[in-house]
Amino acid sequence: MKIIRTTTQHSARGEFFCYLQVPWFRLSIRALAGLVGVLIFAFPEAIFASGTDPSPRIRVRVNNYTQASPAILAGAEREAGRILGKAGLQTVWLDCPAGHSSVDSLDPCRKPLEATDIALRVLSQSTQNQFQDTLFGFAVVPVLASVYYDYAMHLARSDGAEFEIPIVLGCVIAHEVGHLLLGSNSHSGSGIMQGHWERRQIRQAMTGTLLFTPEQAKLVQAETQSRMKLQTALLRERGVGTVAASAFGCAAVRRIREWKREFITDWRSRLGVDSEEPPAECSD
Repeated sequence: MKIIRTTTQHSARGEFFCYLQVPWFRLSIRALAGLVGVLIFAFPEAIFASGTDPSPRIRVRVNNYTQASPAILAGAEREAGRILGKAGLQTVWLDCPAGHSSVDSLDPCRKPLEATDIALRVLSQSTQNQFQDTLFGFAVVPVLASVYYDYAMHLARSDGAEFEIPIVLGCVIAHEVGHLLLGSNSHSGSGIMQGHWERRQIRQAMTGTLLFTPEQAKLVQAETQSRMKLQTALLRERGVGTVAASAFGCAAVRRIREWKREFITDWRSRLGVDSEEPPAECSD
């Protein structure tokens, strides 16, 4: 696959230069800088190739609407991250305080969700909504997961040990994140995605063996990689549009956008993510 991809990239670059019809030795300093920028955005895997694809990674924005302490929430995030890590997925946790009112435009909690983001709400208990509740919480594919803190606390107390609350809550979080990556109808007869938990599942949770199955782990990785590719494509499209428009004009912008349009359109419809339009000056 590397040979095919590399070959395609070299061919695309050749086509790009032929299309522009600008000899290398006649490029101005500004145009050369712009061209380097285009190539960095359009072909980062060729310029910064490391020999392996990036590890699947998601960022989870956490909004806590309960009385769960920061220590309990941090423990739950660690456990959920461990479970997702066993499935081959890296997780970055971003705690956003409830009633967040920061005016800082650089605050990541205020930025729009990206293709690799998941929004997680920690709620006290089940609430009436248009989605089908479970005991754990519910997931709205592809980006919103809600978990019930009271349920995790009840399970832990029923086992006679409140110290289990972060572990149980972490398993519940991993379960709902699993729904976002595997699909809403993804309960299984074993592992973390079981639809009903009893004492046996709690024992598995406390021994660290309530995990995704190998088949589920492969699907989780594949879905996350697809989201990462979408995010990369959207960033390229925005960056290439800005750099190419200033360096080469709108024809280059349109040509670059055509290369990725089919992929972006497919995923835009799946995740509801819109890319930016071409720069305003591209009206020729």
